[in-house]
Amino acid sequence: MNKETQVGKATGKLRNFLVEPFVSHPQSDESYVCIYSHRFGDTILFHHEGGVDIGDVDAKAVTLEVAIDEKPSVEKITTKLLAKVTSDKKTIIANFIKSLYDVYVDLFFTYLEINPLVVTGGEVYILDLAAKLDSTAEFMCKQKWGEIEYPAPFGRDALPEEAYIADLDAKSGASLKLTILNKSGRIWTMVAGGGASVIYSDTICDLGGASELANYGEYSGAPSEQQTYEYAKTILGLMTEEKHPKGKILIIGGGIANFTNVASTFKGIVKALQQFQPKLIEHNISIFVRRAGPNFQEGLRVMREVGQTLGVPIHVFGPETHMTAIVSMALGIKSLPPEPEPQQTTANFLLPGGMNAQSPASSRKPFFQSTNGSSTSGNHSFDGEYSGETLFSKKTKAIVWGMQTRAVQSTLDFDFVCSRKEPSVVAMVYPFGGDHRQKFYWGHKEILIPVYKNMGDAMKKHPDAEVMVSFASLRSAYESTVETLQYPQIRTIAIIAEGIPENMTRRIIKMATEKGVCVIGPATVGGIKPGCFKIGNTGGMMDNILASRLYRPGSVAYVSRSGGMSNELNNIIARSTNGVYEGVAIGGDRYPGTTFMDHLLRYQADPNVKMIVLLGEVGGVEEYEVCQALKDKRIDKPMVAWCIGTCASMFSSEVQFGHAGACANAERETAVAKNKALAEAGAFVPPNFDDLMDKIRQVYNGLVEKGVIVPQMEVPPPTVPMDYSWARELGLIRKPASFMSTICDDRGQELLYAGMPITDVIKEELGIGGVLSLLWFQRRLPRYACKFIEMCLMVTADHGPAVSGAHNTIVCSRAGKDLISSLASGLLTIGDRFGGALDAAAKLFMEAYDSGAIPMEFVNAMRKQGQLIMGVGHRVKSINNPDMRVQILKEFALENFPSTPVLNYALEVEKITTSKKPNLILNVDGLIGVAMVDLLRHSGCFSREEAQEYIEIGTLNGLFVLGRSMGFIGHFLDQKRLKQGLYRHPWDDISYILPELHHG
Repeated sequence: MNKETQVGKATGKLRNFLVEPFVSHPQSDESYVCIYSHRFGDTILFHHEGGVDIGDVDAKAVTLEVAIDEKPSVEKITTKLLAKVTSDKKTIIANFIKSLYDVYVDLFFTYLEINPLVVTGGEVYILDLAAKLDSTAEFMCKQKWGEIEYPAPFGRDALPEEAYIADLDAKSGASLKLTILNKSGRIWTMVAGGGASVIYSDTICDLGGASELANYGEYSGAPSEQQTYEYAKTILGLMTEEKHPKGKILIIGGGIANFTNVASTFKGIVKALQQFQPKLIEHNISIFVRRAGPNFQEGLRVMREVGQTLGVPIHVFGPETHMTAIVSMALGIKSLPPEPEPQQTTANFLLPGGMNAQSPASSRKPFFQSTNGSSTSGNHSFDGEYSGETLFSKKTKAIVWGMQTRAVQSTLDFDFVCSRKEPSVVAMVYPFGGDHRQKFYWGHKEILIPVYKNMGDAMKKHPDAEVMVSFASLRSAYESTVETLQYPQIRTIAIIAEGIPENMTRRIIKMATEKGVCVIGPATVGGIKPGCFKIGNTGGMMDNILASRLYRPGSVAYVSRSGGMSNELNNIIARSTNGVYEGVAIGGDRYPGTTFMDHLLRYQADPNVKMIVLLGEVGGVEEYEVCQALKDKRIDKPMVAWCIGTCASMFSSEVQFGHAGACANAERETAVAKNKALAEAGAFVPPNFDDLMDKIRQVYNGLVEKGVIVPQMEVPPPTVPMDYSWARELGLIRKPASFMSTICDDRGQELLYAGMPITDVIKEELGIGGVLSLLWFQRRLPRYACKFIEMCLMVTADHGPAVSGAHNTIVCSRAGKDLISSLASGLLTIGDRFGGALDAAAKLFMEAYDSGAIPMEFVNAMRKQGQLIMGVGHRVKSINNPDMRVQILKEFALENFPSTPVLNYALEVEKITTSKKPNLILNVDGLIGVAMVDLLRHSGCFSREEAQEYIEIGTLNGLFVLGRSMGFIGHFLDQKRLKQGLYRHPWDDISYILPELHHG
């Protein structure tokens, strides 16, 4: 116990033990039972002998296959599994297995093994059990499961940083993963994308860096700037805990994003890098960056700029550089290339610099396909010649489930740049709103696309729609897909959601197979057929569509599991061949709706496809079906294949990669074994992913040399206008703002008051006075100043129901008006005569003090001019009956303010005025006004000019308005609580004096 133990490659400590009552039994009472799930159902294994010496259970055990949505009967279990069980135990074990299977299905297990199962004395005992749950089913099974903690794999202790990222992931719609492999490692990664994260780890290990690889992880799914900052900060914190004699390497990598704003995520990373600058220098850290996708130009620019100021070497590359090339650069295997030239395309059209190149002559014909040496070139409305089974064409029409306006606009822009005659999206389904029309752009023109609450209405009104693109959430994707399958017009369904429980996915696959419907996904970005149709966000922004020439078909078709890597494949294929003919990302879940073979056989049958690219991954055995198809020549077109996840065999402990299906349960499921099998079957397999582009180029050039493919001249596609919001995001345009704000910013992850995060406002207990200091004065005032402001609000909150403002509020409330109307009625009475004398009193006393006039001269001058001294006088209070509100504020100011010259001046004036009449005291308005002048002038926070400006723009009256609003609201609530009726003023309180009319 608690000692180092080796299990396989992993070494760790056994800390958790289950202690159970000893069950005395003979060996003959032991048996073995196991249930595991697969694509088409569940398999129950049983062997009449069990225990540690059972041996090769797969060869010995008998099996019972259970189809999806079926339940085995006791009779079937007995017949199929229990032939060698003694008759006295058959009924008990059969009933147990039946109940066990019910629990297995009900609780969404994916694997459950009992060895040994002991039946003795008429009782069943489970002596040892191993099981796997489908964690994606937590939203359905939370109450049944209770609190489940998934332990770290043996040999690797869970770290608090991993738990922190897991918590961030659980609270976010994005995907954030972190596994620490070796805290002392030299090579750290911060990779965007599930597939890309595996490929970077593969490349590091393939190039000899396995022992120095410190972590595995990913950030994807459009995390916010703040979420990326937290992720980067966590990695940098771990990375700088201990030094390495050779220094350390940070690889910030990723493929070409489909919809994640690269600039936004990079700003979060830059913020973390700046925070850790001293430690990055101290630990001799070098940083290598490669990324592309929406707004990547701005992201790379920001990263290059911080590299110039950080004092840390940062090497930045974009899509012009192969995705994993930075790994060999970081490890010193390849030298650093010269700085790449800026991209000439961005977002939706060519940059001005890109206009310098001469346009092709009008006589040139565009290339769309080449077959056996003769090109099928012609006008831009190529429909393809193949009339066999195809998913998409130039006439494909789709319905989109979900209010995904950005994805729909992206699809329409793709349609336009492909010169389609009409949009591919004909309708949207959104159950959470009424039927309406949504505005989109078709080129320069605005169009309306109908949105339906009910799917049935959409199908009925658009019978030509044959594709459903579902953006339903993981909780509603199953129900919406089952509903879609009821409509025969739909031939293809793309399910974007990630995290659908596996049992539900298998039911969808079963129903779709029965109805002959092609399902792409779940957990996919979709697919694309250049020149014809694309699913949602596939292909990324328009700059990538242009750069990868996805607006017209090429000769290469690919199939991948990873959606993010499909975009990278678009880039790789465009740079090494004449482009993509069709590409599908089947999805990263364990059970994709369609398999590699489903699409590869389509590509084999389509004469327009000249070569195939397959990007598989660790886990599952589907690639072996491809191997068999290559061997028996069902697929004879040149295929370049690579399975990602080769690094898995180099890790000492189990690592769950970004995709749910990326986990090898046997040697045969490893990426290394698959790559070897594919090569032996006749596929072109590169030595590593780093060489994938070269291998594709090699095979393509061979086809060109044979005349199978004849490259043709390119012509520019139609220009798609850029959305104003995106052009502004890219910094391509500027527009005068309608409003300016210097006090508050709600655009980021956290609300800012005058630059101060709201969490800091709460943590530091600034109070209402502190909040006002930020929002009104744009700075933090001293505590005494904030306290004084709060006291002003408290003493001005109310002064009874008789004053004009409270009276109006009460009358309005009793007239049945709402809170806002009643409050506004009361506030409108505030002015020089009621409550609004703070500004006037402050200006009056301030000017008198600044003029140098002594208090007596000031009083005499005001009397001579026939003017009242604002802030002096009270109807009730006097020198003999002082206003305690004034006393409280006066004592606080005299005791806490650095200097109170204007207040002292006003108090001298009060002595003169009260000597004439005892109620001519300095009232609340006057006291607050003169005290605020002293606060603004002598707190050390304002210049004399700033203090003057705040007094002149009405800041002081704002204190009375804000404070008295509390009282007015109190009176409104009081009247409503008392259920007071309509107020009518009594006649006897009105003097009716009418003119006398003389009749003559």
